[in-house]
Amino acid sequence: MLIGLHIVVCCVSLIYLADNSDPVVVDPATFHIFFEPARLHIAVAAIAAFALVGGIFVFARFSFGYFIGFCFYTMILGYLWLNCFSDLNYDHRLAGFSAAASAAAFLLSALFVPLPISRPYILSPRGFDRLLSIILLLAVVTIAVGAIYNFRFVALSEIYNFRNTLETPKILNYLVTIVSNALLPFAFAGLLARRAYWRAGAVLVLLLMFYPITLSKIPLLAPFWLLAMLLFARFFPGRTAVVLSLLVPILVGVLLHVALRRPTAPYFGMINFRMIAIPSDALDVYYDYFSRHDFTYFCQISVLKRIMSCPYQEALWETMEKAYNLGNLNASLFATEGVASVGPWWAPVSAFACGLVMAFGNRMSEGLPPQFILLSGAMLAIVLLNVPLSIVLLTHGAAILFLLWSVTPRTIFGPDDGIAAQQARQ
Repeated sequence: MLIGLHIVVCCVSLIYLADNSDPVVVDPATFHIFFEPARLHIAVAAIAAFALVGGIFVFARFSFGYFIGFCFYTMILGYLWLNCFSDLNYDHRLAGFSAAASAAAFLLSALFVPLPISRPYILSPRGFDRLLSIILLLAVVTIAVGAIYNFRFVALSEIYNFRNTLETPKILNYLVTIVSNALLPFAFAGLLARRAYWRAGAVLVLLLMFYPITLSKIPLLAPFWLLAMLLFARFFPGRTAVVLSLLVPILVGVLLHVALRRPTAPYFGMINFRMIAIPSDALDVYYDYFSRHDFTYFCQISVLKRIMSCPYQEALWETMEKAYNLGNLNASLFATEGVASVGPWWAPVSAFACGLVMAFGNRMSEGLPPQFILLSGAMLAIVLLNVPLSIVLLTHGAAILFLLWSVTPRTIFGPDDGIAAQQARQ
């Protein structure tokens, strides 16, 4: 029932975005977000068919792949709705089938493929505590060094005027994204498990301190996102918490938009548009662009670009910016490792392979309580909606998080956590 309500709320949110006339939120025409009542029956039929795929979440056990899979399911759901009204000129029927099949393929591998991989080494509880202290120290050092290059408090409406002028070493950029997206959320979950509540609160403050360094909205969202995930995970079983983590923020945005309109524009614009609709909209753009241009065959991955010829010498987001003037339009694995790399016909195969990476994450986190997995992986869930999987693994710390999960001692969790983990598996 919650998944059904989630589907309806997502579609209503997109209708309000398409009918929005407030530039504070979004200009629908610029982002090709439209709604035509005359084509509503087509959209309803497409969404109803895709809702059957959502039945997977009723039967699958909780895991990291379940969490990421539901985020991707929401993204593909949004794309299928936008696809019915888009003004971009490409084969929309082929793209719709490709996106739905890619979602199903990803979910099958991410939720149901058991990888026979062992965890050879596990930290002692004392070693785990030392690891958390090292992460906090590394975060403080990273913020201090980053502040040497840039430390500026700027209003959200003006960050794009300054962000392109930031000049920091590449290694520092990598460290900032890894610490903020993987290490600090892991430390937050670990400190709560060790009942070090004051230090866990310090993690939230450290995450906020990345905003004046990066001029990115994600550090401002991170503490509230982690606290929301904590509330959902504390009061609901793992799978229910996953659904509510997206349903509630979107529903709040819709209700506030209907009731108050402009006073709530920043919330509606950040959550309903930027966090939820943009990843779906990016798929629309990628399907359009690569219907008329060469595929990348994964050459967008910097390591492969050095050993193979590539029709694109610049980053894909730069190519998209020049073609559509939508800014830094990074996109998820469905758009980059899928549509851009191999096209709509082979995109489901690529999605299945990417799902195996999530299955690896499931294996590394096996035995951990749902709350710990949800909190430590919360930021990566947002990042994966907007960034290719290959980049998330290496430069945003997903691979490091998998390693940290594998060495986390299961004995540090109390009996209540163990019961929750057992219930989630069932």
